[in-house]
Amino acid sequence: MGMPAGTSMVTIKRPEEIARMRHAGSILVEVLDAFGRELRAGMSTAELDVLAEEMIRAADAVPSFLGYRGFPRSICVSINDEVVHGIPSPRRHLHAGDVVGLDIGCIWQGWHADCARTFSIGEPAPRVQELIEATRGALDAGIAAAIPGNRLGDVGAAIEAIAHEHGYGIVRPFVGHGIGTEMHESPNVPNYGRAGTGMRIEAGMCFAIEPMFNLGDD
Repeated sequence: MGMPAGTSMVTIKRPEEIARMRHAGSILVEVLDAFGRELRAGMSTAELDVLAEEMIRAADAVPSFLGYRGFPRSICVSINDEVVHGIPSPRRHLHAGDVVGLDIGCIWQGWHADCARTFSIGEPAPRVQELIEATRGALDAGIAAAIPGNRLGDVGAAIEAIAHEHGYGIVRPFVGHGIGTEMHESPNVPNYGRAGTGMRIEAGMCFAIEPMFNLGDD
């Protein structure tokens, strides 16, 4: 869930704490994989919300979005030109050709995970498929740059370079963030920046890296 961080202190996580976060993340991967099998034209976004909540709770975890800052559902479902934070509804249905962003989070044994994936309903237009693939490549580039000794600006610069290479706009108001016992912790992790600047990354820091591109200007 791309929002600015809610806490001011950057915390270093111990290996056993990171292991809990990895497990929470593995629950979300299973949910997203299930979406990949189940998504079809005609489904309501509320159906997706129910499926996600059932799977999360069956794994002894809690949906972290539900009630967070007043959010009324367990997942965000953003369709086409919606960037983030789309609210599931029984009156909103998926259609052939839709591009669907699914953003989910959970808490397992007190530790958060936050994950998103973009799907298409049917075969997407070539330029849309290119956008999806480039954004995934930007995520990989950002993750590769998030290593001890680098700086946060290196992460943003790696993501921004992919956007510029393809001529995409960056959705600047929404950023990645630290994560741990709270969903949004410091620091903010922008999808743009200058290499060699910003906070130095240390082992044990945990980030949700969330590149968001669009077909147009920033």
